[in-house]
Amino acid sequence: MAFKLSDIDDTQAPLLDHLVELRTRLMRSILALLIGFGICLYYADPILGFLIQPLKAAFPAGEGQLIFTKLYEVFFVELKVALFAGFFVSFPIIANQLWAFVAPGLYAREKKAFLPFLIATPVLFTAGAALAYFVVMPTAFRWFLGFQGEAGGLAIEALPSAGDYLGLVMQFILAFGISFLLPVLLLLLNRAGIVTRAQLSAARRYVVVGVVALAAVVTPPDPGSQVILAIPLLLLFEGSLLLMRFQERKSATAKQEEAAEPMEAEAASQDQPG
Repeated sequence: MAFKLSDIDDTQAPLLDHLVELRTRLMRSILALLIGFGICLYYADPILGFLIQPLKAAFPAGEGQLIFTKLYEVFFVELKVALFAGFFVSFPIIANQLWAFVAPGLYAREKKAFLPFLIATPVLFTAGAALAYFVVMPTAFRWFLGFQGEAGGLAIEALPSAGDYLGLVMQFILAFGISFLLPVLLLLLNRAGIVTRAQLSAARRYVVVGVVALAAVVTPPDPGSQVILAIPLLLLFEGSLLLMRFQERKSATAKQEEAAEPMEAEAASQDQPG
């Protein structure tokens, strides 16, 4: 069978349409990020002041300070703060653009299955970030400041730099926020058929070791923050297994109902007079 050049053009047209739409969605997302960055840059000092509160609370009253050893250090710190906060401000728009690009290619059932994951992602990330900010960072900073004192006749005093402190705060927030997305990852893998609840249950001991190792890697080297991260992750893992069990029961019930419908229809047709 001859293959015409017009057939190639017909197959390329949908791809070009998708690329044009993807470019439009990306441009809107970047524009939203730039607007969020500009707004947060204007309020960079209050945002930085908010991020400094856990360290301020860890110091004794009236003590503590942030220093900078490079003339441009604080300027770049404020840029990073603005970019970091700008992403959070613009994330709803970015997520909306992602959904608008993906949703037309999904069936109604797939949309219904995927939408909860899209909603749960920012909620779980925010929960992890809040745990890091309100619980973990104050505890960890008090533990770090406990090393102040005297050694060999010289005073050991904590003088954290602004750049190093911001890097540590971002590490805490990102580590806890991303780690709290574990249920989303597991449920997506289960929905895709890559892993099953039985497999995850059988590998529970390895998951515990992996969670502890992950907590040791992504958090600073203090035992308190590692434990505070590991315990919620294990609870989220067990919660994911419960959700998988609920989905399995729901799917089994739906299959039984679907199998029963033809039998009921056949029985009804037999009851009718010929």
